[in-house]
Amino acid sequence: MNRIVFITLLLMVFAVASQAQNGEEIKWYSFEEAVQKNKENPKMIFVDLYTNWCGWCKVMDNKTFSDPVIAKYMNENFYPVKFNAEGSDTIEFTGKTYVNPRPGVAKSTHQLAIAMLQGKLSYPSYTLMNENNQLVQILNGYIKKEQFEPIIHFFGSGAYKNMKWPEFQQSFEGKLSGTSGD
Repeated sequence: MNRIVFITLLLMVFAVASQAQNGEEIKWYSFEEAVQKNKENPKMIFVDLYTNWCGWCKVMDNKTFSDPVIAKYMNENFYPVKFNAEGSDTIEFTGKTYVNPRPGVAKSTHQLAIAMLQGKLSYPSYTLMNENNQLVQILNGYIKKEQFEPIIHFFGSGAYKNMKWPEFQQSFEGKLSGTSGD
């Protein structure tokens, strides 16, 4: 009897592990990779600006970005970028060089993060850039996956170009529970 219980438990563990591996995850790019891919095949760039010390950034990763419905849509409609706002990489973008002026110093902000957030630093924050690498929208704070789904559809589908957010939100039918426009 113990052997049957052990085998059953082992099979259940493998089934759960297999299911987790088959779940879609966001394919994160570096900023430079996303800009290059955007030249080859234009679509929006979504930038997650985070810091290592930000607790809500980790919650966003674990609860929203980890959802397979969110991940699938992000991968299909954006070049998702994970950008450490206190990182030390040198980045060339639109003919300018962006650096962290004091790398290694606590809470020293990268110049690109300052530019993308227009100097209004809070984490987590997200920027959406169009196919021409122009800033379209800045979003701030932790966003639950049920609230995040219509937002990424609004921008990823291009609806933002010809529709107001309340109108889109009212008609949106999401795949996650609690994301319909009602």
